[in-house]
Amino acid sequence: MKNVRAFRGLALTGVAALGLIAMTPAVAESDFDIGANPSVDARVDFEVIIPRFISFQVGSTGTTVDLVQFDVVDPTTGTPVARSNGGALTVDLLGNIGDIQIEAATTTLVNGAGDSLAWDEIDTTTADAGFPAPTLADGAIAPVTVSPAGLGRIVDRTSTWTYTYANSALVGAGTYQGTVTYTASAP
Repeated sequence: MKNVRAFRGLALTGVAALGLIAMTPAVAESDFDIGANPSVDARVDFEVIIPRFISFQVGSTGTTVDLVQFDVVDPTTGTPVARSNGGALTVDLLGNIGDIQIEAATTTLVNGAGDSLAWDEIDTTTADAGFPAPTLADGAIAPVTVSPAGLGRIVDRTSTWTYTYANSALVGAGTYQGTVTYTASAP
């Protein structure tokens, strides 16, 4: 019985010692020197972790989805029509990853009668050639790339995109509605 108690006491002492060792704080590098002109060094390593990010805005800030509307007065002229409910949309792009690709995906532009309108009837122009807008089309749309402008891997661009309805094809009457989703990502 005495052996069991002695063994338990020894085991508890060992566990307690391990606990103290585990709780011992880490010590920075140190050095010691004795002499007429002592000199010692102690180093500390630093690490700063910066996450990769992209911030992208087309139009209004926040969760507002802007409406770009064209009120075509005469569909027979073939004359391009400017946006009727405002001007150009502000576009902001900020990122720290180098080149950023912008892709566009479209839904079908359709009216209530089931007629569709081709997306290539909507032209987009940019105020900054270094910050292009994808050309809208039905089906696959080629992405565009925005590159850093002398700031290392930082892209910090602001521009405006202006939309125009080409009015080059005669289509059925109605209000055509569709959505463009722009996506900015690392290539």
